[in-house]
Order: sequence, then C-alpha cells, then structure tokens
Amino acid sequence: MFNMLQTHHLQFLAILFLYTLTCSETATTSIPQELHIGFSVTPESWTTPFQAVLSDHSGNFSLGFLRVNQNQLALAVLHVASSEPFWVANPSHAPSWSDNTRLFFNGSLVLSDPETLVLWSTATNGDRVVLLNSSNLQVHHNGIPLWESFHFPKNTLVQDQNFTSNMTLLSSNGIYSMRLGNDFMGLYENHVQLYWKRTPLGAKAEVKEGQGPIYARVNPEGYLGMYQTTDEKPTDVQKFNTFQQTSSFLFVRLEPDGNLKGYYWDGSTWQLNYQAITEACDLPRSCGSYGLCTPGGSGCSCLENRTRFEPDGCFKDVGGESSGDLCSSEGIGGSKSSYWVLRRTGVEAPHKELVRHLTTSSWADCEGLCQNNCSCWGALYSNATGFCYMLDYPIQTMVGTGDGSKVGYFKVKKEERGKNRVWIRVGVVVTVLVGVGVIIIGTGFCVTRWRKRRGVKEEEWGSPGPYKNLGSASFRFIEMSNAHDARGDACAQS
Repeated sequence: MFNMLQTHHLQFLAILFLYTLTCSETATTSIPQELHIGFSVTPESWTTPFQAVLSDHSGNFSLGFLRVNQNQLALAVLHVASSEPFWVANPSHAPSWSDNTRLFFNGSLVLSDPETLVLWSTATNGDRVVLLNSSNLQVHHNGIPLWESFHFPKNTLVQDQNFTSNMTLLSSNGIYSMRLGNDFMGLYENHVQLYWKRTPLGAKAEVKEGQGPIYARVNPEGYLGMYQTTDEKPTDVQKFNTFQQTSSFLFVRLEPDGNLKGYYWDGSTWQLNYQAITEACDLPRSCGSYGLCTPGGSGCSCLENRTRFEPDGCFKDVGGESSGDLCSSEGIGGSKSSYWVLRRTGVEAPHKELVRHLTTSSWADCEGLCQNNCSCWGALYSNATGFCYMLDYPIQTMVGTGDGSKVGYFKVKKEERGKNRVWIRVGVVVTVLVGVGVIIIGTGFCVTRWRKRRGVKEEEWGSPGPYKNLGSASFRFIEMSNAHDARGDACAQS
C-alpha cells in the first residue's frame, strides 16, 4: 500500500514537471524570433505597459509597442529584465495606442495609421526581420542586412555598436546631443553650443589626416573608445569603473541633464559605470536659467541676489529656444531697450575653454562689445588674463568662483523679470489685505466694547425708533460729538 502511494506521488510530480516545462516552452516561444512578409499586429488594449512582437534568441531583448502617456505608443527595443528601452523608432508623429495603429512587414517594416498611412518605415525590400542578442534590429534579404537599428541610435549606444560622424545621440528631452567632429567627440546644447569636448589622447594610435573620419564604440572590456581605422587600436580610451573587468552588458546614454553616463548590468539592476562630466556645476543647466552654482555641494542660487531660486531657474521662459533682437527699438542702449542689465562679480562660465573669447584692455571694453551686439546675451571678463568671453546664447548656469577679478555682464529680457516677480506682487497684495482685515476687526472690537459700556442692547441698536431729521445740522453735531466721546473712552480703556 505504501509503495503504491509512493508510485502515485512520483507520477503526479512527473506530470506536474512536464506540464510546467510545456507551459514555459509555450510562454517563451509565443513571441516569434523572426518576422516574415505578411506579418501584421495591432496594439491590444489589455496589454500594459509593453506588448512584445519579436524576441531575440536569448530572450534578453524584445521589439514591441511601448506605452507612452497612457494613450500613445512607441515602437521600441527593450531589455526584458529591466524594461529599459535601448532603441526607439522616430515616427512622423506619436501613434495612438489603438487598433487603428498597425505594425506590418511587406519587405519594409512599417508603422502606420489610417490618417497618415505611413508613420515610420525601414524603406527596404527584405524577406525577414530579426532581433540580435546585441539588441540590434535588422531587416534581411537572403541573410544580408539591408537596414539595422544600430545605424539610427536615439539616446543610447550599446557595446559593440559603432557610432559614426553621420549619427547623433539626442537626449529624451531634445535639448542635448552628442556628435563627432573631425578629431573630437562633443556634447552640444540645442545642437549649437558646445559644452563638453573630448579630443583623442593617442592612447594606442594617433588620428591621421586622410585616413577617414573617426568613430566611437563601447568596448566590452570597459571603456568608450574612439577609432579611426579597423585595426582595433583606439586613438582614445575613456575608462569605465569596470575597466578590464568582466561585465555582462554595457551601454552609454545621453541623459536629460546633458551628461553622458555609462552603465553595466549586474544581473538585477543597471549600475552607474562612467560619467563624462563629474562636477555638477559643469553641467550646462545644473541651476537653470541665470542660476549660480557654487562648487563643493553648496547648492544653487541666483545671479541676482534679490531673486528667489526655483528648481527650473531664476527667470522663467529663458530657455534654449528663447531668441529675438536684444537691441532697443530706438537704437542700442536707448530708452526702450528690451532688456535690463545684471552684473555680478566672482563668476565664470562652466566650460569657459569652449566659449568664444578675445582680449580686451579693460572690463568696460568687454562689456561694451556685448552691449553693442544685438545677439550677445552676456560677457565675462577676467582681470588676470584680459580675456573677454562672449555669450551668444541665452544665459544658463554660471559658476561661482569667489574671485572678485572675474566679473559678468548679463542681459535679461524685461518681460522675464516681471514674470519671475509675480510672487512679490502677490505677497504685497496679501499683506495689504491682512492689514485691512486687522483694522476692520480692531474697529469692530472697539465699537462692541463701547456698546456694552453704554448699555445699548442689540435690538435697540438696530430698531427703527422714532423719526429723526437727519438733515438737521444740530442733530448731526450732537450725534458726532457723542460718538467721538464714546469711542475715545472705549479705546482708552481697552
């Protein structure tokens, strides 16, 4: 009997194991690993926040619909374990999460909706779509890749992905970008203002003219390298914390604060591995517009001491998109100037070595150059060197130095100052209202005490009484005399 029970128990466990294995295989194989001509899929309303449509062979990455802003979607490649997007398509406009949006493959991988028909397409004539275990999405024809996502990065560069001079990394907020020059890697604000530059240091090879442009790549050994030829000898090495250590997967990303950061997967989370900019004050907008960043963790303040610092800066709406003629309508420096002037000592630009500068004989000459320039937003001058730094872009964060020989001249649009000081006007109004309220309450208190002292009852105070000729001069004189004496006595005793 006991043996029979053991046999039944073992059979049950075997059936349970086979059932679990079958379910696991079904779950992992339900997502295709290749897409062929005729494939079509629409978003499912019950799927949140990601609907996978294609998987790599390892199961580490998936292509699918990523929910954005509740009712919109993005076509993205995600790292499955962390739900971290590594690549996102760039459609003509944001598609809606509905069955009107469709992804299909007809030789081209196409994202469409009924209104615009084609939102995004690979524009190829392939026979299948595959997702490699490197997160690279490819369209093939007879095994040859015709198109790959590695050629169209968004804000992320993964290991072994070549970043060339015709590519751009763009931060998710669209403010910052990374590009390669002829012999350097640069970070830009609003695609124009260079705020970080890395020139190859000739680690193992030198950049040579006539041998083609440079390219960058995240090396699995733990560094971001710049190369010029295919001989795998980097011209520059930016070491990660895991340099020459074994890491499962590496990537770098241009973050919304403008910093380029590297990460590695430790099996459960992404760990910070590298930062191009290590000092917070060196970030272009660490303290916002017209902000002052003090090194050493002292925090942010405003270039104008009387202005209260707020997280997005000291003057509203003075971002990278702000532009316009800074000259007056009646000539430079006229009475109708569109800006007011802010001066501050002990300041410098966070990336002054990249700012256009020239030598002037005095601070007055430096300031005059900016004042007479309609596109100049500010100027910085160093008495020690005579360098005059011209700021041809809206003023963002400056760095506090404590050195009185370094002075700054900044233009602020008049309407921006008014917007920022609304809180001051509100405070004045509130103060006046509170003062009026106190006066009314105090007057009521005095009147109440006078009525009690005179023995006037509430019903007598408000009763009509006999008719009095209010127009009589003698009556008005008596009433005013009595009221004045009574109020004086009451307030004197209170």
